[in-house]
Amino acid sequence: MSVQADPHRPQMAVCPGCIAAPSAAADTAPTTARLALSLPTIHCQACISKVERGLSQVPGIRSARVNLTLKRALIEADADLIKVADLVPIVEGLGYEAHELDLGQLSATATDKIGRDLAMRLAVAGFASMNVMLLSISVWSGATDATRDMFHWISAAISIPAVAYAGKPFFVNAWSALRVRRLNMDVPIVLALVLALVTSLWETSLSGEHAYFDAALTLTFFLLAGRYLDQRTRAVARSAAEELAALEVPRAIRISNGTEAEVAVSELAIGDLVLVRPGGRMPVDGVIVAGQSELDRSLLTGETLPVFAEPGQRVSAGEVNLTGPLTVQATAVGQETSLHRMADLVAVAESGRSRYTSLADRAATLYAPGVHVLSGLAFAGWYMWTLDMRTALNIAAAVLIITCPCALGLAVPAVTTAASGRLFKRGLLIKNATALERLAEVDTVVFDKTGTLTEGAPVVTNMGEHSRRDLEIALALAEASSHPLAQALTRAAQAAGINPAPLDMVEEIPGFGTEGHLHGSFVRLGRAEWVGVAPVHETAAYLDCGDGRIRVFTFEDGLRKGADDAVQALISAGKDVILLSGDSETPVAALAQRLGIAAWTSSALPQDKLEQVQRLTTQGRKVLMVGDGLNDTAALAAAHVSISPATALDAARVASDIVLLGRDLEPIAQACVTAQKATRRIWENFRLATLYNVIAVPLAVAGLATPLIAALAMSLSSITVSLNALRLR
Repeated sequence: MSVQADPHRPQMAVCPGCIAAPSAAADTAPTTARLALSLPTIHCQACISKVERGLSQVPGIRSARVNLTLKRALIEADADLIKVADLVPIVEGLGYEAHELDLGQLSATATDKIGRDLAMRLAVAGFASMNVMLLSISVWSGATDATRDMFHWISAAISIPAVAYAGKPFFVNAWSALRVRRLNMDVPIVLALVLALVTSLWETSLSGEHAYFDAALTLTFFLLAGRYLDQRTRAVARSAAEELAALEVPRAIRISNGTEAEVAVSELAIGDLVLVRPGGRMPVDGVIVAGQSELDRSLLTGETLPVFAEPGQRVSAGEVNLTGPLTVQATAVGQETSLHRMADLVAVAESGRSRYTSLADRAATLYAPGVHVLSGLAFAGWYMWTLDMRTALNIAAAVLIITCPCALGLAVPAVTTAASGRLFKRGLLIKNATALERLAEVDTVVFDKTGTLTEGAPVVTNMGEHSRRDLEIALALAEASSHPLAQALTRAAQAAGINPAPLDMVEEIPGFGTEGHLHGSFVRLGRAEWVGVAPVHETAAYLDCGDGRIRVFTFEDGLRKGADDAVQALISAGKDVILLSGDSETPVAALAQRLGIAAWTSSALPQDKLEQVQRLTTQGRKVLMVGDGLNDTAALAAAHVSISPATALDAARVASDIVLLGRDLEPIAQACVTAQKATRRIWENFRLATLYNVIAVPLAVAGLATPLIAALAMSLSSITVSLNALRLR
């Protein structure tokens, strides 16, 4: 335990994996730099205002904008006056965590372009359908001859460009499916739209009585409404591999001929000597050649406690140096580092999930052929009966329209929107369009330990065993360190109303602990071997008060709220629960026993976690992965469905399908139940839509489906589907 507290550098976060890398300024003008900060703890408009005001008051900063969704601040500043590292202590002084991001590795701030596009097309379809419906009411009310034809031609002038613009998403998706010789729900929709417009134009040109312009627009409007609602329920997911790349250190201090020089990491070569200062992240894989320190490896391995570092020890890119300076000789740089290889693992794992077929597409494989065959038979039968192409085409179009792809198109988004709203109230944000469907199929749940089932922060367990004088000395020494155990001891002592003892000459000994003098006596707080005793089996810090007796402070990682309830509820529901952790065997075994988890694995590396999830998948298991760290991202991306806490590393949240907004884990079990109910509602909606088709299709085949009947049937089925979806609330 040994880190000298320094107010001028960023301190350890509760989740060490969330510490972002130093960022290189991206120049937008000769004297202007664009800087980026990750702000993982902001949560409301007041946070945004406070951070923006605080940064704007700093001389040299021209503008500061905070994005709450991305939890990120973008700053434009004078490149000669402001560096991104200077802004971290300023934001922390405002009461918020701040970590540097490499803006060059991130694409432009993601915006919901798809949502805005759908909203615009929905507005066009809605406005056009209202106008055409007014004209249709006049026709239905008895307008004849030239007046009726004029209304039809006006409707055509409105409908054709409106459907062409508003219906583009359906046309594109249908063409994409047909190109690879398969059917999806958009194929019958597009066919219905095209036939409705073609037959309506033909009827209008022949001065016919019936036209389906209003039905085509209404169909487009209802379907776009479903797509828009579906889009609005989830955030735009960015690439997890891109987020991992943003965590790589963009610059490093290279030692050449005894001279230190800051260079871009891309300029480093194997064999270079790199200086890593306390609080810095390793920019390369390498071997320590000078210095002693402690390393936080939780980012890569999930280990709860820092490990001692000394010459000859191997280190990996992404590990955080907690103590004195280290000189590292590079053995792997750039794309060959551990961090970059992990990003590649995530990118590969993410691609596997795209093979999942949604319920809507599976229904389309049954529904679309049936609709097309039915419409074709109606056309053939009426043409053979009447030898009138016009009549046969009109009836075929009516069959396609009234078979209600609108209700089937709404069946999934109506339910997912209702279910997503229900889960959001319970603290779960659904990000992926098919996440609920996949969650309903889960039979195995894999949990990470540190930061997921536990808080990821040590807690003192034996405060009451020590005298007030011992606690005062321990507090005085602990306050001089930012080591996780020292911080936990400081919090516990301060909460108990303890005041620090008046120590002199307090000094941090890199890799070992802190020491000082009290009334001429030498006192120490740190590692067991440093104070001259054998370590206990528990996580502990050791206090030597100079009287020959060593005091032991023991710690444990506090259980996350709702962890026990969530695990028991999942087991009761018949699901297999597995604990998969990078932590050492003793704490993992203790937690598994405490929670009643029979299957557990310790000391698992990121590759091990990925292989375990893939192995379960090949056995036919549907795996839910719950994790929060960089070492979990590949497994999160490879799982059938995945959940990460809001406090997780950005890359883990992006790789997940669902984000747990609160600290309570209990909603995870509830989400599985809600997902199963949602899936049942979706199938009920398919059956309701089919029932309406069974009632309405004979009318269409018999030639009795006027445009009015078609519009009413579509509207009624769509409303019924939506009301059934609302039963989830």
